[in-house]
Amino acid sequence: MNISASRTLVLPLEEDSQVGHARRTAQKLAEQQGFDSEDTGRVALLATELASNVLKHAGVGALHLRAVPGANGPGIELLAVDRAQADAQACLADGYSTGGTQGIGLGAVTRLAEVFDMHTDARGSVIMARLYRRDATGQDLRIGVSHHSLHDDPACGDTWHVALGSGRLSVLVVDGLGHGADAEEAAQAGALAFAADAFVDPLLLIERLHVAMNGTRGGAVAIAQHDARNSRLVFTGVGNIGASLVAGNRSRGLASYPGIVGGQYRKAQVFDYADVTGNLLILYSDGLQSRWNLQDYPGLVHRHPAVIAAVLHRDFCRGRDDVTVLVIDLEPDHG
Repeated sequence: MNISASRTLVLPLEEDSQVGHARRTAQKLAEQQGFDSEDTGRVALLATELASNVLKHAGVGALHLRAVPGANGPGIELLAVDRAQADAQACLADGYSTGGTQGIGLGAVTRLAEVFDMHTDARGSVIMARLYRRDATGQDLRIGVSHHSLHDDPACGDTWHVALGSGRLSVLVVDGLGHGADAEEAAQAGALAFAADAFVDPLLLIERLHVAMNGTRGGAVAIAQHDARNSRLVFTGVGNIGASLVAGNRSRGLASYPGIVGGQYRKAQVFDYADVTGNLLILYSDGLQSRWNLQDYPGLVHRHPAVIAAVLHRDFCRGRDDVTVLVIDLEPDHG
């Protein structure tokens, strides 16, 4: 199973009129994924409830939308993101409101969504709902992505790709130098070379990407491969893609070598990590600050990877480059 990059669509929520826009946008995205009228209606209702909830208890925030792959077919992911403190259990109760108005409550969202999770603390809240087509329900893939171009530019110099199969996972993040169309050209050339044979030796993959990206701006590259059968992960990187393995309160940074794939680099090296099943793998481009620590967010490490990615983007996006945050739960089996 190959999962190509999909961009996160961010819909600002600052006034009531934007709820309708969020509903229509989510509905259109569902239709593009082949949802029938009933399933599309469920997505539209989820968007309405989540957007209204942001305005009622936070006053301002955003709805993040993305088409997501499932084990048996496509789905829609909706994330309500804000910076207002709220009580998680109270929010789940129907009729709850912080604004003196009749609250819709998130209980309705939990009933509509096939996958639901949330994190809330003094920094704000992220509430996630995923819904799959009724004819494609099944295993949810515990992969979370927050993927954005600078200032919503149509071109994005970051990209990513995930390949799954036979208990194995292979993942790529590429950051083309700079941003805009030339950076996107470089990143896409690397992603195409990776997708052609994602499970070969990582050093060979780096060389293939180097050849494919030659003549472009080049970029930073990170490749990680997990084999659930022996609970090992191998990693190689060239350039400044950040990478961490997180297990409970312990976090390990994964080392990359300097250089530009498609330009010039002196060497790449594969690092081998044992007993990683159950860890979180987090890869991120330099559009995200590196000073984050999940221990500063009690309980966040146990949340769905999509929630983790959205929290990190909310709090650590530099705002001056494309940004990708990819969070993967290294499960005992990968499809």
